[in-house]
Amino acid sequence: MASDLEKRAKEAFVDDNFELAVDLYSQALDMDPRNAYLFADRAQANIKLNNFTEAVADANRAIELDPAMSKAYLRKGTACVKLEEYQTAKAALEAGACLTPDDLRFTNLIKECDERIAEETIDVPKKVIHNAPGFSHSSDVISGTVKDSRPCHDISRQSMGTTSTKPTYRHAYYQKPTEVVVTIFAKAVPAKNVAIEFGEQILSVSINIPGEDVYHFQPRLFGKIIPEKCRYELLSTKIEICLSKAEAINWPSLEFSKDHTVPQKINVTSGLQSQRPTYPSSKSRAVDWDKLEAQVKMEEKEEKLDGDAAVNKLFRDIYQDADEDTRRAMRKSFVESNGTVLSTNWKDVGSKKVEGSPPEGMEMKKWEY
Repeated sequence: MASDLEKRAKEAFVDDNFELAVDLYSQALDMDPRNAYLFADRAQANIKLNNFTEAVADANRAIELDPAMSKAYLRKGTACVKLEEYQTAKAALEAGACLTPDDLRFTNLIKECDERIAEETIDVPKKVIHNAPGFSHSSDVISGTVKDSRPCHDISRQSMGTTSTKPTYRHAYYQKPTEVVVTIFAKAVPAKNVAIEFGEQILSVSINIPGEDVYHFQPRLFGKIIPEKCRYELLSTKIEICLSKAEAINWPSLEFSKDHTVPQKINVTSGLQSQRPTYPSSKSRAVDWDKLEAQVKMEEKEEKLDGDAAVNKLFRDIYQDADEDTRRAMRKSFVESNGTVLSTNWKDVGSKKVEGSPPEGMEMKKWEY
């Protein structure tokens, strides 16, 4: 019975055996998946285990099932404070405080959030401060760094809060300097069955199709985002979610990991350049034609030739650098002398016909047709 499992879970929690408590709450939820109190209590056990992302997922599910449960807001606020999601935490705590105004735990945590937000504002003047998570729709197509798609693994059994232990949908993501686009491959999902929320560093996706297990995807993101600039779009074959980065840095992964070092900032020199997609295997194919032309001319200039080729090159260089009168003289003398005379003096050849002058030991013959 779910009630027996819940009782054993509470006893394990009192005995500080939090892992056993989480496991027992999960078993109880398998039998009673719409029990908001089980989600809220499991959230508290996850907080004790420092599983803060899972705790937020459980608290969200409890709030979804019972919006009047104050302790669910307290669990969510506590976990978000631990995740340094101070704006998200404050929004949840203020909602809970409205339900239980005399509970000092809400007052103290809200005060802590205000202090942390003020510190962030002082330390990073250009940092964007978010009032609350939000979302909007967009049909923008965004290009960026492509990451191979992979099955969407559950954050943990605790964060799912459903009877299913296998992922329902797979997901992929790609990015550019200012945005990350997450794609969830879910076909023809009605808008009323999708709930997407954005936190400072959390993406929360729920897909609830009647007759199917509820799908939850709630990763702690690698970097912080700007919730009010985030958006998503429902397409016929997928859900596209656009996350607006708080900083123009490259994310080595979608989800936060302590193993990753802080990436370097990306220099965005222009709006056009920022829209250009980049891929891991891409190489620049741009050709500097001016540089190539200069290189070819330099090679031709330094080329060493012999015999007739050297003479022809000499004449070609003279003609290329000559003025118009010199070129006219060269053309006229060469044609009229049948290629035996090449003069550069227009005053000398311009007013008369240039007679042929064969090399010594040779004679000129006129060909008749």
